[in-house]
Amino acid sequence: MTRLLKLIVAFSLIALPVQAAGPADPDWPCIQRRQPALSVAQIWPGPPAGKEAQALAETPEIRTFGAELAARRMPLAEAEAKIADFAARHSADEMQALFLATFERIQSSRARVMEGITRYAHKQARLDQAINEQRRSFDQLMAADEKDFDRIDKVEAEIDWSTRIFLDRQQSLTYVCETPVILEQRAFALARLMAAALKGL
Repeated sequence: MTRLLKLIVAFSLIALPVQAAGPADPDWPCIQRRQPALSVAQIWPGPPAGKEAQALAETPEIRTFGAELAARRMPLAEAEAKIADFAARHSADEMQALFLATFERIQSSRARVMEGITRYAHKQARLDQAINEQRRSFDQLMAADEKDFDRIDKVEAEIDWSTRIFLDRQQSLTYVCETPVILEQRAFALARLMAAALKGL
């Protein structure tokens, strides 16, 4: 890993303001503050892209390459080498266009993840409500003068099962909530690599 890439990776872990916690949002279960969308200005450290770069960002070659760079399965060290190779064979407008195409792909992926997290949170809220209703039923059964122990056992088993599912999903949600952060950090790191390559043109 080059010195530049090490600095970019380290800086991307602390530089983005979108990581700070914010006011509670009933539709957002994550610790990280919800920010619906990133902006180019927030991520891109280079000069603003002109109309030529914006048009080039829609070409098949650049859109395809942008999608490859956006994919998290590509290590940043490999992305750095590919970006350097691209910069050696393309213009400054094409370099800016590559960032726009990459950013758009990451933005789209991040939006889908956040929509999924919101749906997940709603399911958890419904399950939590169901568990509370089961507990109320259990309390009523236990308070009855003539107890239906078969029914009590059944409701108690339902509570145990529902609670286990809830806790398992809650643990998974902790990891899912990290995905938008990872995507933001990748966008930031790739933008720095592309801006550095652009300075060399």
